[in-house]
Amino acid sequence: MRRTLAILAPAFACGFAGLASVEARADFRMCNLTHSRVSVALAYTDGQQWVSEGWWNLKESDCDTLLSGGLAAQFYYVYAMDERGGEWKGKAFMCTSDREFKIEGRQDCYLRGFDRTGFFEVDTGKDAKNWTVQLTDPDNP
Repeated sequence: MRRTLAILAPAFACGFAGLASVEARADFRMCNLTHSRVSVALAYTDGQQWVSEGWWNLKESDCDTLLSGGLAAQFYYVYAMDERGGEWKGKAFMCTSDREFKIEGRQDCYLRGFDRTGFFEVDTGKDAKNWTVQLTDPDNP
């Protein structure tokens, strides 16, 4: 089943911009706008090596911060699956695991005892400080 996503920047998709007394946040966030629970994995470079980590479990209409603080890179990679068999995937392969994980490196996944999963690319732009990705059902883009 093919899934769709919407990407918002800056990241105010899951609430309001805030009051003047509230300090601005700089995060990479994920929102689940589907009608089922979604499990999410994220991959990124820390400047020296690739890191993939997961799983964040988002309930219907839920948002979560996957990375706190200012964005350190322009490109991030996401894989998500819902409990009905739908997937949001791509052609950037990273290492994953069935259980909670944080894996350094993206090479030799199988040899190191991990799965190899296709992530989709998220281009946050060169100067973005925060970003929100929204996962949606195909019938509700």
